[in-house]
Amino acid sequence: MFEALQKTHTVYAFDLPGFGLSERQAILYTIRIMTDSVKLVAQWIQTQHPGEPLWAVGTSLSCEFVARCCTEDLSLFSALTLVSPTGFRGLKSYRGESGSSRCVPWLSAILRGPGWGGFLFRRLTGPKVIRYFLERTWGSKHIDETLWHYDVLTTRVPNAEYAPLSFLTGALFAADIHTVYEQLALPVLAFHGTRGDFKDVRGMRRVAQKENWSIHAMEGGALPFFEKPAQFLALVESWRAQLAINATLTQPVSQV
Repeated sequence: MFEALQKTHTVYAFDLPGFGLSERQAILYTIRIMTDSVKLVAQWIQTQHPGEPLWAVGTSLSCEFVARCCTEDLSLFSALTLVSPTGFRGLKSYRGESGSSRCVPWLSAILRGPGWGGFLFRRLTGPKVIRYFLERTWGSKHIDETLWHYDVLTTRVPNAEYAPLSFLTGALFAADIHTVYEQLALPVLAFHGTRGDFKDVRGMRRVAQKENWSIHAMEGGALPFFEKPAQFLALVESWRAQLAINATLTQPVSQV
Protein backbone atom coordinates (compact mmCIF):
# COMPACT_ATOMS: atom_id res chain seq x y z
CA MET A 1 0.00 0.00 0.00
CA PHE A 2 2.78 2.44 0.91
CA GLU A 3 4.64 1.78 -2.34
CA ALA A 4 1.51 2.25 -4.45
CA LEU A 5 0.49 5.48 -2.72
CA GLN A 6 3.98 6.94 -3.14
CA LYS A 7 3.23 7.36 -6.85
CA THR A 8 0.67 10.07 -6.13
CA HIS A 9 1.23 11.09 -2.49
CA THR A 10 3.97 11.89 -0.03
CA VAL A 11 3.79 8.93 2.37
CA TYR A 12 4.95 8.70 5.98
CA ALA A 13 4.72 5.31 7.70
CA PHE A 14 5.80 4.88 11.29
CA ASP A 15 5.73 2.14 13.89
CA LEU A 16 3.92 2.84 17.14
CA PRO A 17 6.04 2.90 20.33
CA GLY A 18 7.05 -0.60 21.37
CA PHE A 19 6.50 -2.11 17.93
CA GLY A 20 8.47 -2.57 14.72
CA LEU A 21 11.48 -0.29 14.44
CA SER A 22 10.37 2.07 17.21
CA GLU A 23 12.10 2.12 20.57
CA ARG A 24 11.15 -0.80 22.84
CA GLN A 25 10.95 0.30 26.45
CA ALA A 26 10.20 -1.83 29.51
CA ILE A 27 7.14 0.24 30.44
CA LEU A 28 3.36 0.00 30.62
CA TYR A 29 2.15 1.22 27.25
CA THR A 30 -1.07 3.21 27.38
CA ILE A 31 -3.68 4.77 25.14
CA ARG A 32 -2.23 8.19 25.95
CA ILE A 33 1.30 7.17 24.90
CA MET A 34 0.06 5.80 21.59
CA THR A 35 -2.27 8.71 20.85
CA ASP A 36 0.36 11.30 21.65
CA SER A 37 2.87 9.53 19.41
CA VAL A 38 0.48 9.78 16.44
CA LYS A 39 -0.19 13.42 17.27
CA LEU A 40 3.50 14.32 17.50
CA VAL A 41 4.28 12.68 14.16
CA ALA A 42 1.34 14.43 12.49
CA GLN A 43 2.40 17.79 13.90
CA TRP A 44 5.96 17.24 12.64
CA ILE A 45 4.67 16.31 9.17
CA GLN A 46 2.65 19.53 9.13
CA THR A 47 5.89 21.49 9.62
CA GLN A 48 7.36 19.72 6.57
CA HIS A 49 4.35 20.47 4.36
CA PRO A 50 2.81 23.77 5.51
CA GLY A 51 -0.75 24.25 4.36
CA GLU A 52 -1.06 20.75 2.89
CA PRO A 53 -3.95 18.57 4.15
CA LEU A 54 -2.99 15.33 5.89
CA TRP A 55 -4.84 12.09 5.25
CA ALA A 56 -4.39 9.34 7.86
CA VAL A 57 -4.72 5.60 7.31
CA GLY A 58 -5.09 3.37 10.36
CA THR A 59 -5.35 -0.40 10.67
CA SER A 60 -6.99 -2.40 13.46
CA LEU A 61 -6.21 -0.96 16.94
CA SER A 62 -4.25 2.00 15.55
CA CYS A 63 -7.58 3.30 14.20
CA GLU A 64 -8.59 4.09 17.79
CA PHE A 65 -5.48 6.21 18.37
CA VAL A 66 -5.85 8.12 15.10
CA ALA A 67 -9.54 8.75 15.74
CA ARG A 68 -8.82 10.06 19.23
CA CYS A 69 -6.22 12.45 17.81
CA CYS A 70 -8.89 13.86 15.50
CA THR A 71 -11.27 14.55 18.37
CA GLU A 72 -8.53 16.23 20.43
CA ASP A 73 -7.03 18.34 17.63
CA LEU A 74 -9.31 19.19 14.72
CA SER A 75 -6.41 20.71 12.77
CA LEU A 76 -4.39 17.49 12.36
CA PHE A 77 -6.10 15.60 9.54
CA SER A 78 -8.47 16.34 6.69
CA ALA A 79 -9.71 12.75 6.20
CA LEU A 80 -9.36 9.26 7.68
CA THR A 81 -9.27 5.75 6.23
CA LEU A 82 -9.82 3.05 8.85
CA VAL A 83 -9.10 -0.59 7.95
CA SER A 84 -10.76 -3.18 10.20
CA PRO A 85 -11.09 -0.67 13.07
CA THR A 86 -11.40 -2.17 16.53
CA GLY A 87 -14.30 -1.36 18.85
CA PHE A 88 -17.10 -2.54 16.57
CA ARG A 89 -17.27 -6.25 17.42
CA GLY A 90 -20.65 -7.24 18.81
CA LEU A 91 -23.23 -4.84 20.17
CA LYS A 92 -21.71 -3.90 23.53
CA SER A 93 -21.55 -0.15 24.11
CA TYR A 94 -18.22 1.48 24.98
CA ARG A 95 -18.99 4.89 26.41
CA GLY A 96 -16.81 4.94 29.49
CA GLU A 97 -14.95 7.82 31.07
CA SER A 98 -12.93 9.85 28.57
CA GLY A 99 -9.54 8.25 27.97
CA SER A 100 -10.33 5.14 30.02
CA SER A 101 -9.19 1.71 28.89
CA ARG A 102 -10.56 -1.82 28.99
CA CYS A 103 -7.56 -3.03 31.01
CA VAL A 104 -8.08 -6.13 33.17
CA PRO A 105 -6.13 -5.26 36.36
CA TRP A 106 -5.62 -8.79 37.66
CA LEU A 107 -4.35 -10.00 34.27
CA SER A 108 -2.01 -7.01 34.04
CA ALA A 109 -0.62 -7.79 37.51
CA ILE A 110 0.04 -11.41 36.56
CA LEU A 111 1.67 -10.68 33.23
CA ARG A 112 3.92 -8.04 34.78
CA GLY A 113 4.99 -10.37 37.55
CA PRO A 114 8.48 -11.90 37.50
CA GLY A 115 8.94 -13.93 34.34
CA TRP A 116 5.28 -14.59 33.51
CA GLY A 117 4.86 -12.02 30.77
CA GLY A 118 8.05 -12.96 28.96
CA PHE A 119 7.18 -16.65 29.17
CA LEU A 120 3.69 -16.10 27.72
CA PHE A 121 5.04 -13.81 25.00
CA ARG A 122 7.57 -16.40 23.88
CA ARG A 123 4.83 -19.05 23.76
CA LEU A 124 2.58 -16.81 21.67
CA THR A 125 5.26 -15.73 19.20
CA GLY A 126 6.64 -19.04 17.98
CA PRO A 127 6.68 -19.22 14.16
CA LYS A 128 3.82 -21.75 14.05
CA VAL A 129 1.71 -19.73 16.48
CA ILE A 130 2.23 -16.50 14.51
CA ARG A 131 1.19 -18.33 11.34
CA TYR A 132 -1.92 -19.63 13.13
CA PHE A 133 -3.02 -16.14 14.15
CA LEU A 134 -2.31 -14.69 10.70
CA GLU A 135 -4.43 -17.42 9.16
CA ARG A 136 -7.24 -16.41 11.49
CA THR A 137 -6.77 -12.78 10.46
CA TRP A 138 -6.92 -13.76 6.77
CA GLY A 139 -9.65 -16.35 7.31
CA SER A 140 -7.50 -18.49 5.05
CA LYS A 141 -4.17 -20.32 4.93
CA HIS A 142 -3.08 -18.08 2.05
CA ILE A 143 -1.39 -15.42 4.17
CA ASP A 144 1.31 -12.95 3.17
CA GLU A 145 4.54 -14.87 3.73
CA THR A 146 6.72 -11.75 3.91
CA LEU A 147 4.55 -10.37 6.71
CA TRP A 148 4.83 -13.67 8.58
CA HIS A 149 8.62 -13.60 8.27
CA TYR A 150 8.74 -9.99 9.47
CA ASP A 151 6.54 -10.82 12.46
CA VAL A 152 8.85 -13.64 13.48
CA LEU A 153 11.88 -11.33 13.33
CA THR A 154 10.32 -8.35 15.11
CA THR A 155 9.25 -10.43 18.12
CA ARG A 156 12.87 -11.44 18.80
CA VAL A 157 14.33 -8.03 19.64
CA PRO A 158 15.01 -6.98 23.27
CA ASN A 159 11.93 -5.74 25.20
CA ALA A 160 9.63 -6.85 22.37
CA GLU A 161 7.06 -8.17 24.84
CA TYR A 162 6.08 -4.98 26.69
CA ALA A 163 3.77 -3.31 24.16
CA PRO A 164 2.08 -6.60 23.16
CA LEU A 165 1.48 -7.42 26.84
CA SER A 166 -0.29 -4.07 27.23
CA PHE A 167 -2.37 -5.11 24.22
CA LEU A 168 -3.22 -8.47 25.80
CA THR A 169 -4.36 -6.92 29.08
CA GLY A 170 -6.73 -4.53 27.28
CA ALA A 171 -4.76 -1.44 28.34
CA LEU A 172 -4.60 -0.19 24.74
CA PHE A 173 -8.32 -0.64 23.99
CA ALA A 174 -10.50 2.39 24.75
CA ALA A 175 -13.54 2.03 27.00
CA ASP A 176 -14.97 5.20 25.42
CA ILE A 177 -14.26 4.34 21.79
CA HIS A 178 -17.87 4.64 20.59
CA THR A 179 -17.98 8.18 21.91
CA VAL A 180 -14.72 8.90 20.08
CA TYR A 181 -15.87 7.45 16.75
CA GLU A 182 -19.20 9.26 16.89
CA GLN A 183 -17.46 12.58 17.57
CA LEU A 184 -15.49 12.41 14.32
CA ALA A 185 -16.56 15.27 12.06
CA LEU A 186 -14.14 14.78 9.16
CA PRO A 187 -14.72 12.36 6.23
CA VAL A 188 -14.14 8.72 7.23
CA LEU A 189 -13.74 5.74 4.89
CA ALA A 190 -13.90 2.41 6.75
CA PHE A 191 -13.19 -1.09 5.46
CA HIS A 192 -13.91 -4.49 6.96
CA GLY A 193 -13.48 -8.05 5.74
CA THR A 194 -15.95 -10.91 5.40
CA ARG A 195 -13.72 -13.75 6.63
CA GLY A 196 -11.64 -14.55 9.67
CA ASP A 197 -11.71 -13.38 13.27
CA PHE A 198 -12.58 -9.74 12.52
CA LYS A 199 -15.69 -10.05 10.37
CA ASP A 200 -18.08 -9.25 13.24
CA VAL A 201 -18.69 -5.53 12.76
CA ARG A 202 -22.25 -5.28 14.04
CA GLY A 203 -21.20 -2.28 16.13
CA MET A 204 -20.62 -0.27 12.95
CA ARG A 205 -24.35 0.38 12.82
CA ARG A 206 -23.60 3.14 15.34
CA VAL A 207 -21.89 5.20 12.64
CA ALA A 208 -23.27 3.70 9.42
CA GLN A 209 -25.94 6.39 9.08
CA LYS A 210 -23.61 9.31 9.73
CA GLU A 211 -23.11 11.42 6.59
CA ASN A 212 -19.34 11.68 7.01
CA TRP A 213 -18.85 7.89 7.23
CA SER A 214 -18.52 5.61 4.20
CA ILE A 215 -18.25 1.88 4.95
CA HIS A 216 -17.12 -0.85 2.54
CA ALA A 217 -17.17 -4.62 3.06
CA MET A 218 -14.46 -6.32 1.00
CA GLU A 219 -14.50 -10.04 0.34
CA GLY A 220 -11.60 -11.55 2.26
CA GLY A 221 -9.84 -11.11 5.59
CA ALA A 222 -9.05 -8.10 7.74
CA LEU A 223 -6.20 -6.72 5.59
CA PRO A 224 -7.62 -6.04 2.11
CA PHE A 225 -4.55 -4.07 0.98
CA PHE A 226 -2.64 -7.38 1.07
CA GLU A 227 -5.26 -9.57 -0.57
CA LYS A 228 -6.80 -7.18 -3.11
CA PRO A 229 -4.51 -4.15 -3.32
CA ALA A 230 -5.77 -2.90 -6.70
CA GLN A 231 -9.43 -2.98 -5.64
CA PHE A 232 -8.63 -1.45 -2.26
CA LEU A 233 -6.65 1.43 -3.75
CA ALA A 234 -9.26 2.05 -6.46
CA LEU A 235 -11.94 2.46 -3.80
CA VAL A 236 -9.72 4.75 -1.74
CA GLU A 237 -8.81 6.97 -4.67
CA SER A 238 -12.42 7.14 -5.85
CA TRP A 239 -13.46 8.29 -2.38
CA ARG A 240 -10.70 10.88 -2.24
CA ALA A 241 -11.61 12.17 -5.70
CA GLN A 242 -15.22 12.59 -4.57
CA LEU A 243 -14.04 14.50 -1.50
CA ALA A 244 -12.13 16.88 -3.76
CA ILE A 245 -15.22 17.40 -5.93
CA ASN A 246 -17.40 18.03 -2.89
CA ALA A 247 -14.86 20.51 -1.51
CA THR A 248 -14.90 22.39 -4.82
CA LEU A 249 -18.69 22.47 -4.92
CA THR A 250 -18.91 23.90 -1.42
CA GLN A 251 -16.45 26.73 -2.06
CA PRO A 252 -18.11 30.16 -1.75
CA VAL A 253 -18.95 31.76 -5.10
CA SER A 254 -17.63 35.28 -5.67
CA GLN A 255 -20.26 37.76 -6.74
CA VAL A 256 -19.47 40.19 -9.56
